[in-house]
Amino acid sequence: MTKTKIYKILFFLVIGLHTSYGQSYTFKTSGFSVLEKKEKGDKWSDLQLVNLRVTLDTDKNRIVVYSQIIQLFEIIEYQPIEENETDIVYSFTCKDNEGVDCTVSIITRKKQNNRKQLYINYDNRIIVYNIFNM
Repeated sequence: MTKTKIYKILFFLVIGLHTSYGQSYTFKTSGFSVLEKKEKGDKWSDLQLVNLRVTLDTDKNRIVVYSQIIQLFEIIEYQPIEENETDIVYSFTCKDNEGVDCTVSIITRKKQNNRKQLYINYDNRIIVYNIFNM
């Protein structure tokens, strides 16, 4: 098997079964936190419990977080999968609803019972959601 085929198979196994005929994946969130990047040091906010739906739709090249204000991320580029001893990282170069560039990553924490997190990384802040497959 080529590396590309192995990565595709691994992607489907890690992300979970798709919920429709297309390549659309649905997650639920259990909490989120925000890191504001500052010159004097970064600080994470307290974890807030939240139950939201998140979809990754590779057919439409978008990620949607169904929060009070819907967060829509247009996928511009699919970055190579990164894997090390502790994590598997799927990253996407995106533009949000306002046209601001960001990187959205789905990280599987291998040493934490395969816990998944969604990171939305901007120049001045990072938003992280704890997610799980639906």
